[in-house]
Amino acid sequence: MDSKELARRIRKHALRMTSRGGSSHIGAVFSMADLVAVLYADVLDFDPREPRWAGRDRFILSKGHAGAGIYAALAESGFFPPAQLDTHYQDGSLLSGHVSHKGIPGVEFSTGSLGHGLPVGTGMAYGGQLDGHGFRVFVLLSDGECDEGSNWEAILFAAHHKLRNLYAVVDYNKIQSLATVADTIALEPFVDKWVSFGWEVREVDGHDHAQLKQALDAPSASGKPVCVIAHTVKGKGVSFMENTVLWHYRTAKGEEYARALEELERS
Repeated sequence: MDSKELARRIRKHALRMTSRGGSSHIGAVFSMADLVAVLYADVLDFDPREPRWAGRDRFILSKGHAGAGIYAALAESGFFPPAQLDTHYQDGSLLSGHVSHKGIPGVEFSTGSLGHGLPVGTGMAYGGQLDGHGFRVFVLLSDGECDEGSNWEAILFAAHHKLRNLYAVVDYNKIQSLATVADTIALEPFVDKWVSFGWEVREVDGHDHAQLKQALDAPSASGKPVCVIAHTVKGKGVSFMENTVLWHYRTAKGEEYARALEELERS
């Protein structure tokens, strides 16, 4: 499937899933939808018929609160039927609000408590390197989660061991749960920090699919781990959700849901 069509489907599925189940984080799903679509359509090496294939690329969504977007991508990629998405956030469903690997093929690691995805992904990459495997490990982080010290410990470790098979992708939408990133704990100069910690950094427009494919798929030119800083828009794709803190926790219902779906249908 074309990555742009996959991104559109991810946004539509996630809007429906969060509205039906009464969950939230739709702004966080929308900001990363293009990143996820390019990864699943053009970059990751996987086989949905054999989810635990040893040679697969590993993907971890560290910003686990945006799990609806990953479930949608997995369903559209053939890991399980799209109809199962209708059970999201329902009593007894395997599709929990924060992404979980329990009973869900294609999910490598359950996340939700921020700051865990990159340390685990770093361990996977290190293990793969020690064993001589060729798989890559991609970890998608939120910008706000870069406040967590556990990430910076992993960043130091990955650089020290020259984990060129590790890609940290930051969804840099500039807004976290209750305020802007700059007002909470400022990250800038963000690129300089990753570079000073020994990483190769690629800075891109997180909604430009050509830029994303080039940045995510190209091997490390320096022998270092790779950080892709993707500048995105919170709530991208629905005009009244864009660039606002409100849609981190708000659920689209009634007229808001209808308006959002109409905009996505036209995109």
